[in-house]
Amino acid sequence: MSQSIQSKLLASLFLLCGVVACNPKTTNSVLLEEILFNSQDSAINRVCSSLARHEVQILYTRINRSEQGLVSFERHSFQENSGQYFYPASTVKLPVAILALEKIRRLQSEGVAMTSETPFDVTHHGKLLNRQDSTHPDRQLTIGHLIKKIFLVSDNMAYNYLFDFVGSDAMNASIHAKGIHDFQLVHKFWDPENTADNFGFVFFGPAGDTLYQQSPIAAKAESTPAGLQGTFKGKGYWADGQIVGQPMDFSKKNYSSLTALQQILERVIFPELFNEQQQFKIDPEDQSFLQYWMSRVPTEVEVPFYDRTDYFDSYGKFLIYGDQKGAMRPEVRIYNKVGLAYGTATDVAYIRDDEGVEFFLTATILSNANQIYNDDQYEYDQVGIPFLAALGRAIYNFEKDRN
Repeated sequence: MSQSIQSKLLASLFLLCGVVACNPKTTNSVLLEEILFNSQDSAINRVCSSLARHEVQILYTRINRSEQGLVSFERHSFQENSGQYFYPASTVKLPVAILALEKIRRLQSEGVAMTSETPFDVTHHGKLLNRQDSTHPDRQLTIGHLIKKIFLVSDNMAYNYLFDFVGSDAMNASIHAKGIHDFQLVHKFWDPENTADNFGFVFFGPAGDTLYQQSPIAAKAESTPAGLQGTFKGKGYWADGQIVGQPMDFSKKNYSSLTALQQILERVIFPELFNEQQQFKIDPEDQSFLQYWMSRVPTEVEVPFYDRTDYFDSYGKFLIYGDQKGAMRPEVRIYNKVGLAYGTATDVAYIRDDEGVEFFLTATILSNANQIYNDDQYEYDQVGIPFLAALGRAIYNFEKDRN
């Protein structure tokens, strides 16, 4: 490698890994301010007129490619603040899916002959809890199939199984070891099969022999990130059939900054730009698998099959298309994971099209006018998702003009 190319590569890595270090202070880029406040879109104008109420945070990364093909990132942020809490909801399923594949590769290196397609049973207190998945062609539970469901329809039970398969302590340690901070996984999501206890697993070979057996993994590490602002939200919350007249406490819930979410996605899209310690320990086959399924939509997949009425094309794509149905175009691919809960809508995405447009966009917005949490009275369809869709279109059109 020539000294010139080495210098350019180091410069690219500096842009990628140095400038992006989490800054606890809120920052605004002139570029994003111009895009937002010069917009003629009513969905953007409505939110920009009351920014504090909506707790908007945006992280926009432009991708520059040199004549030699080297990639560098140009960061722009709006109200992004790693110390300001927002509920990440299902966006945390992205790292859990990656870390499940990482664990399988580690087990393989230790001599366990299993893959992401190895069937398994789920146990609870030593007894069989589940061994079937009705959406799998062979009605089997496999890690790979669960990951498909996470990206297609954000399946909660799939997340819960993967959460317990890897273990929260191991997941947090792995993320932090890769230089990604402001991130903490502490809990699973509600589901009819979910329990307060952790699940055990038994993986089987083709002849029905046991390849790997795992007892429930209990978390031991401290689960409350320190120094966060905004963990007490609203003026009340719904619990046990009535409204409790005090802010809802989010301090013991999952946490991730926008920067952490985007850094996780960057390592799947551009792993070669990170040193070995910062990369996920997965194979190129895993990377391709993740990229393929995070960029699919329910209407273009037959297995697993989901009803097209309930699970339309933009079901898991808030940016650009979230406020539309049947409008997505295959020449524009969105590699992403959304989150939607407690009035907060979030999307972490890498977007590219066939004409060379590509960029990262991660954003979150709160839509909870009555300031009551857990009452399911949120303005997702009226405010949150339309804003993210309009934001995605504004950035995409800006990039198209630039391209």
